[in-house]
Order: sequence, then structure tokens, then C-alpha cells
Amino acid sequence: MKFPTYKKLEKEMHGQDVLFLSVSVDEQKDHQKWKDFIASEELGGVQLFASGWSDIAKYYNIKGIPRFMVFDKKGNIVSTDAPRPSNKELKLLLESEAKK
Repeated sequence: MKFPTYKKLEKEMHGQDVLFLSVSVDEQKDHQKWKDFIASEELGGVQLFASGWSDIAKYYNIKGIPRFMVFDKKGNIVSTDAPRPSNKELKLLLESEAKK
């Protein structure tokens, strides 16, 4: 398991009004490898493939990965540089946003 804290947080937040969305910036040539990885790691949430450093990376000024961002229920930015899942502050932030 390569994402133990991410998976743990996703499991702990299950049933709350929170959506986990992952965007891959892998190149198109690695699309199948990415699909195999998602399956082998049994990653939940919504998994999107952006096919390289596309508009999403430009729009949010993403220069490195992983990058964690939080949005409110209306899609407004809460943080484009949120704490990592291993930091308890992320769970507190998600819980706070879910209650709004």
C-alpha cells in the first residue's frame, strides 16, 4: 500500500459530505500504467487522468506533486496548498468544511 494515510483518511471521512478527487498528470503514454496502478492500489474517490501538465496544473499553479487542495461545497477554493493526509490538520479542515 503506497498511500496508507490517504486511504485511512478517506475511510475515516466516509459518510461525510466530502469527495476525494485525484488528478494524474502522467503523460498519455503511461495511461494504462496509471489505470493498473489505480486498480492495484484500490484507490477510491474520483480518479481523473489529465494527460500531462495540462490546464489544471497551470490554473492552480501546480509545480510539483503530490499537491493537496480543498474546495468548499460550491467549488470555491479553501486551500490550494492544504496539509498532507498525514497531517491531522487536513482532517480537521475537511470536517469543518463538511459541516458548513
